Amino acid sequence: MSNNNSSSSLVVAQRAVKQLRVEASVRRIQVSQAAAELRNFCLQNASKDPLLVGIPSSENPYRPPKSCSLF
Repeated sequence: MSNNNSSSSLVVAQRAVKQLRVEASVRRIQVSQAAAELRNFCLQNASKDPLLVGIPSSENPYRPPKSCSLF
């Protein structure tokens, strides 16, 4: 039982090392550069953002249905 436990611990440790190597190889950029890029992206796409400019009521699938009255 001890042998099985130690081999499973070895497998877990090997997976952890593999994951850490993958994470260490990820290209990183400075926070200030990422923030500047994110800001520029937001400013460039602000005119297309429906949360900022709204949705025309003719295209809004969630608009309240119009009631129809016969009288």
